[in-house]
Amino acid sequence: MSIYAIGDLHLSGAVDKPMDKFGKNWENHARKIKMNWLEIISDEDTVLIPGDISWGMTLEEADIDLQFINELPGRKIFIRGNHDYWWKSVTKLNTIYENMYFIQNDFVPAEGFAVCGGRGWICPNDIKFTAHDQKIYEREEKRLRLSLQAAKRAKHERIIVIMHYPPTNENLEPSIFTHLFEEFKVEKVLYGHLHGKDSFNLGLQGIHNGIEYKLVSSDYIDFKPVLIC
Repeated sequence: MSIYAIGDLHLSGAVDKPMDKFGKNWENHARKIKMNWLEIISDEDTVLIPGDISWGMTLEEADIDLQFINELPGRKIFIRGNHDYWWKSVTKLNTIYENMYFIQNDFVPAEGFAVCGGRGWICPNDIKFTAHDQKIYEREEKRLRLSLQAAKRAKHERIIVIMHYPPTNENLEPSIFTHLFEEFKVEKVLYGHLHGKDSFNLGLQGIHNGIEYKLVSSDYIDFKPVLIC
């Protein structure tokens, strides 16, 4: 029983949103994901999916993509990405699928860990960061804090965080997110959002202040779920 991760599936079963503008490696990417998933993941494994799941605008449009994931092996845990407009009521989502869990201000236990998470937001930077961004940035930290507090109240000591946005800016400077993870002694932080070779080095990776950070956007990991623990 292992934990894997793959983010930014960007499935589009009901809408016309090709991803090959990010490169030829995105051609038939849903088929690649399925083939790799079936080769790697067993029914006993857990797969963490940090956002940008479906291009559907409504739950009805996203349903074909969610069913695609639901039919793959393993237990799946999701957080919302910036393009998941179909994600409205987490309460409703958590009643639809038997083996798929959607995190919002809470956590899901998995293989001895508490899996916490939230969308996150862009961090303060020198390129573009408005007062509106600051408001969302602070709000998303509060939401992640609620998730971590829920895990601690349940006496979980080992924590994995999944978030959609990178936890730092492009200069890899500390943020309220990295400070939060250090405060709660998180073990691992997984994130996505970054696409294309020019973007991959804009995310924090490796061990920093005792926490392992890992980019798991699907094109970065060649559309193969990666082993987390």
